[in-house]
Amino acid sequence: MATLIHTLADHSDDVNCCAFSPSLLATCSLDKTVRIYSLNDFTELSYSPLKGHTYAVHCCCFSPSGHILASCSTDGTTMVWDTRGGQVLAVLGQPSGSPVRVCRFSPESTYLVSGAADGSVVLWNVQSLKMYRSGSVKDGSLVACAFSPNGNCFVTGSSWGDITVWDDTMRCLYNEKAHDLGVTCCDISSQPISDGEHGSRYFQMASCGQDNKVKVWLILFADSLGVELRYKCTLSGHSAPVLACAFSYDGQMLVSGSVDKCVIIYETNTGNILHTLSQHTRYVTTCVFAPCTALLATGSMDKTVNIWQFDSKQPCAGNTVENESEVAVQNWSEDDVSAWLCAQGLTDLVGLFKRNNIDGKELLHLTKESLTNELKIDGYSYEKEAMENWISNKRRSSPMTNLPLHSLMLTPNRTLKMAISRWLETQQKYGETT
Repeated sequence: MATLIHTLADHSDDVNCCAFSPSLLATCSLDKTVRIYSLNDFTELSYSPLKGHTYAVHCCCFSPSGHILASCSTDGTTMVWDTRGGQVLAVLGQPSGSPVRVCRFSPESTYLVSGAADGSVVLWNVQSLKMYRSGSVKDGSLVACAFSPNGNCFVTGSSWGDITVWDDTMRCLYNEKAHDLGVTCCDISSQPISDGEHGSRYFQMASCGQDNKVKVWLILFADSLGVELRYKCTLSGHSAPVLACAFSYDGQMLVSGSVDKCVIIYETNTGNILHTLSQHTRYVTTCVFAPCTALLATGSMDKTVNIWQFDSKQPCAGNTVENESEVAVQNWSEDDVSAWLCAQGLTDLVGLFKRNNIDGKELLHLTKESLTNELKIDGYSYEKEAMENWISNKRRSSPMTNLPLHSLMLTPNRTLKMAISRWLETQQKYGETT
């Protein structure tokens, strides 16, 4: 059941894109602004709207942690914002100066991709905010992008109709004509599936286009064999060009929005239509599921964003391993574990856990030793300022073990913080009674 719970009507022109973090919703528009809302009550944050682009904003996306937001525009730039205060961290100019149509962070926030109207694509290093690699497609504008769950590859879609797969060195691994009249959007599910024949683990990719179609593909990212892409099926339902598509966080649903003003939610496994939402009065330009809550946002040329709530079985905010039964946790899928990590504010670890195929059963058996030795997590806690100084001096090893750090992302030790807070409360109470 999908229920409309809120409508945002703050933009003064077409809404082009919506994006969720674990706690925020971002929207961008032809009115040159990006707006940020809290998921607690959908109130706009004090520093919103974000103003800096000089022309229409086409796309916006959060880093996995939600601490950084990127937005791109006809003005030829991708702007990077700090979501904790709304400050501009960088203005990344497309080398060609061409209008930037799409931007996406990699699952571990290592890279940010920007694709432009002239077909150019740039891979930016998120830590340095400098260009890492660049390339281009043969024909058409780059209008769509999605990363593989492990972050080693990404897919782009062009107005010429091509789907192109790139590795993280900007080497073209695969190219195929997917939509005759042009691709408009693409997304890759984080939930792997088996092909049932050779036991290979594929990921599902969705693409949509000006041909009124939503297509589902099976994509295999193999380090030794490159990339394999198989057409799976075409989903029916729309009567006009489809402008947006996205998988739910658990991969069980696929949503699409169209020029026919409708939003359709499909069951991924069967392709059956679960819901058709027709509240928008003009073209639906964007649709996206929230990562850790049962929410869907849809945006339109009618200048509004609708927030929908739907039934979901995945673990959401507030769930912890401690308050779940061991039997329930054992049955968690890899995506259930990812949702739990998001709920705990540990979004930065999602990619790491997925690469190591950590499901509920594995989660229950993790120890400090296995985190350190098998998952390559440092496993120690440090003062934030001391660790930032360590990294700023170009050190890339653990201060404790001297082993290489596989990620420079600092994650708050919430458990330690809670323990210290509880100890302080105990000391205060003790002081009051003595």
